[in-house]
Amino acid sequence: MTVSGVELVIFDCDGVLVDSERICVEVDAVIMADLGCVFSEAEIVERFVGSSTEVYTAAVEERLGRRLEKGWQQKYEHLYEAAFATGLTAVDGVTDALDALTAAVCVASNGDHAGIRRSLDIVALSDRFEGRIFSAADVARGKPAPDLFLHAARCLGVEPGACAVIEDSAYGVEAARAAGMRAFGYCGGLTPASRLAGPGTIVFDDMRDLPGLLAAAG
Repeated sequence: MTVSGVELVIFDCDGVLVDSERICVEVDAVIMADLGCVFSEAEIVERFVGSSTEVYTAAVEERLGRRLEKGWQQKYEHLYEAAFATGLTAVDGVTDALDALTAAVCVASNGDHAGIRRSLDIVALSDRFEGRIFSAADVARGKPAPDLFLHAARCLGVEPGACAVIEDSAYGVEAARAAGMRAFGYCGGLTPASRLAGPGTIVFDDMRDLPGLLAAAG
């Protein structure tokens, strides 16, 4: 399917390509309890899904009332790795959606490169995005700042107005709007539609509908 007016489709990774958010929320709750600061799962979804490491760390430090050492998350990485190795799957319908698109695609995630690659490898999507994976580590500010999406578009030689961003978090759709890109909010995961809705944003709950929505929006 040709997407009229859209030259580049930018996918978030967690919750959009890989069904990781539920896993992450469960692991996050374990980590926070270990640190001595309790967040409910509802709080974790609202405050941290799609956020940058900086936002996550600042919130934990605020609740703890103390600073965390640099690189504090590294000792917990094995928890995510173990959970992903046994439970990570591709988002339902995303392979069908990718098969139907002829526009260029890329990944732009607040995660680090190693984590993005690991997730895509597990669900056998890496080959579809080879050489077109962008991380918040590549820019000064992660989402909700527009820097990452603008960086991805610039690297691939596409104007922001010809880009569509597929996101599942409030931080992500905010970043897309700030970048001057068309935003598509996927509410088939943990984030409710009301958190994604807003100007310049189409909200949908079935990834198989994405190609048609992109074509109609073009």
